[in-house]
Amino acid sequence: MYIDPHAHMISRTTDDYEAMARNGVVAVIEPAFWIGQARTNVGSYKDYLSHILGFERFRAGQFGVRHYCCVGLNSKEANNEALAEAVMAILPQFATKEGVVAIGEIGYDEQTALEDKYFRLQLDLARELELPVMIHTPHRDKKRGASRSIDVIIEHKLDPSRVVIDHVNEETIKEVKDRGFWAAFSIYPHSKMTAERMAALVTSFGPEQLIVDSACDWGVSDPLSVPKTAKLMAKQGVPEAAVKLVTYTNALTVYGKSGQMAETDWLSPPAIDQRTLYQGNTVLRGGQTPRVGQPDS
Repeated sequence: MYIDPHAHMISRTTDDYEAMARNGVVAVIEPAFWIGQARTNVGSYKDYLSHILGFERFRAGQFGVRHYCCVGLNSKEANNEALAEAVMAILPQFATKEGVVAIGEIGYDEQTALEDKYFRLQLDLARELELPVMIHTPHRDKKRGASRSIDVIIEHKLDPSRVVIDHVNEETIKEVKDRGFWAAFSIYPHSKMTAERMAALVTSFGPEQLIVDSACDWGVSDPLSVPKTAKLMAKQGVPEAAVKLVTYTNALTVYGKSGQMAETDWLSPPAIDQRTLYQGNTVLRGGQTPRVGQPDS
């Protein structure tokens, strides 16, 4: 069994859910993120958060995958102050809904003053609601951004064991681990982190505090990155216990602290019934035969 703790499934197809389930992915976590273009008003944020909390959770379940999410104001849109203020006003009502396992993904993009302001406000919200946090580290100037993120988190007195620093690489892993945080790695086909490099890091640093995810979205990415990386690590001689830690147990440990995610969710799942409707909508289209039965049937 695998957990993909960073997957933007709103941008993926039902074929991806079917493939993930076939390959042992039992649960996904969908962090709130930038949608590829700037949102024009807070209403679009409300609709987006409602979608990943509602229909996306329903859609995943129709293919045997448990779906959870994180909510937050992403760092890119923190630079639109009017939008950011409006989003911060609605976040608390979404953060307390069923299935929310963290505030995230939040952090820095260009490391501007506005990004810093709203990063800090969201850390305060996470502490107030006792939710874990998922941190986005910037793609540019990553080492400075990761160090700055950690400094701010500690300044705001959040427990590092409840914080996942994501998009970690060889340049940032040591500091993240040494300072007590979870280090997550986004396995991409041609960038960020490859499965081969991930196997080397597990061998060098050990599996404790390390988490593998796909960060799959609307770009060139792979929703099967977690099972593929697990298989490659096993092939390269990484012990089975270590593979399980980085592709399943560690993610469950930290996000389970939310009280919204538990192993029983997929060990004793509800039956799949594709005749079910969500606000009048089905995952099927005319003439398709609905699937009814247990997720592994």
